Amino acid sequence: MAVYTEGAIGAAATTDRSERSEAGPDRLGPRLVSLDAFRGLTIAAMILVNNPGSWANVYAPLLHADWHGWTPTDLIFPFFLFIVGVAVPFSFAKRLARGDSRAELWRHVGVRSALIVAIGLFLSGFPTFDLSTIRIPGVLQRIGVVYLLAASAYLFAGATARVAVTALCLFGYWALMALVPVPGSTAGDLSPDGNLAAYLDRLLMDGHLWSQSRTWDPEGLLSTLPAVATTLLGIFTGEWLRSERPRLLKVYGLVGAGSLAVVVGSLWDVAFPINKNLWTSSYVIFTAGAGLLTLGLCYWLVDVRGRRRWAWPFVVYGRNALAVFVASGLLAKMLVRTQVGRPDGSVVSLYTWIYESVFLPWASPVNASLAFAVATVALWWLALFALDRKKIYIKV
Repeated sequence: MAVYTEGAIGAAATTDRSERSEAGPDRLGPRLVSLDAFRGLTIAAMILVNNPGSWANVYAPLLHADWHGWTPTDLIFPFFLFIVGVAVPFSFAKRLARGDSRAELWRHVGVRSALIVAIGLFLSGFPTFDLSTIRIPGVLQRIGVVYLLAASAYLFAGATARVAVTALCLFGYWALMALVPVPGSTAGDLSPDGNLAAYLDRLLMDGHLWSQSRTWDPEGLLSTLPAVATTLLGIFTGEWLRSERPRLLKVYGLVGAGSLAVVVGSLWDVAFPINKNLWTSSYVIFTAGAGLLTLGLCYWLVDVRGRRRWAWPFVVYGRNALAVFVASGLLAKMLVRTQVGRPDGSVVSLYTWIYESVFLPWASPVNASLAFAVATVALWWLALFALDRKKIYIKV
C-alpha cells in the first residue's frame, strides 16, 4: 500500500487541460476525471447501501434482489469491476511510456492483486481472525483475482484473443451451469443450494463461506469466471476511450453499445436469469450495458461539455475509493461489536444505539434508517475531502 501526495491530482489536471480539444488527447492522459466521478459515484452508493440504520427498515431499491432479477443495488459491484477494466489501458500506458517492460508491469499487477486479496481477507477476519471460520471469498478478494486475470490478458493477448476469452467466460459458464449435473440435484438447477457454483463452494470452502448463507457464496469460485468478463468488457471500453476518435463519436459508441448490451442482457435473462449472486452471463452483459450508459453520461458531461462542478464531490470519493471502502467496513464492524446500555437496562450495539438515539426520534423507521446511511456517506466525504485538500491518495 502506498500514499501519494501529488501525482494523482497532477495527472488528472493534465488530462483536464488536454481534453478541451475535439479528438485524440484522451490517450495522452493517465486518467479521466469522468472516470473518477463514476468511481466515486459507485463507492458512495456502496457505502449508502451497506450502512442503513436498521436492516429491517430499508427501501427496496437499496437492497439486493432476493435471487433472480435486479435492483439498483445490484449494479454497484459490477460497476466496480467494469471501472477497474476501464482504468487498465490508461494506467498501463503511463507505465509503459516511462520505460517499464511488460514483465515488470505484470509483476506490479501480481503484487497489487495479492495486496487487494490480503486486505479483503483482513476485513473478513477482523477483529477475531478465527482461521477456522474466516470467510475466504469476498468483494476485495474477487477484485484482486479478477484484476490479475483480466490485466494479464490485456498485457499478453491481442484484442481478438481477448474477445475469445470474454466469450469463453460467458458461454462456458452458461454451459457449465446449465449442463453439468450436481449430486443431489439436476443439471440446470439455479436454486441457491442446487446450482453447480454453490456445490463447488461447499466442496472446496465449506465452513468458510458467506455467514448469511453458509451453503453458497455470492463471490464464490466458479462465478469469478464471468466476473473476469465484466472487467475485460471494461478494458475494451478503456481502449475505446484512449483511441484517436472524436469525443462525440466516443460518446455515441458508449451509449450505443450500452443500449445494445442492456437489450441483449435482458433477452438472455429468459434463458439464463439475471442474478447477481450467481453472476450469470446475462447479468454481466446487462450490467456492463448499464455501466457503459453511466460512463457515457459522465464522459459527455465532464469531458465533452466541461460540466465538472456537479462531479467534484464524487471525484473526491473516487480518488480514495479503496481507502474509504476499507475504513468504512472496519468502522461499521467496530460499531456493531461495541455494546452500550439502553435506559431500560437492555444492551444493544453502538451502531444500533446511534440509529435509535440520533435518527429514530424524528423520522419514521425507514426514513431514519435512510438518514443514517446518508449521514454515513456525508461523514466519510468530509474525511476524504480533508485528504484531498492535502493531496493524499491511499492506493495499492
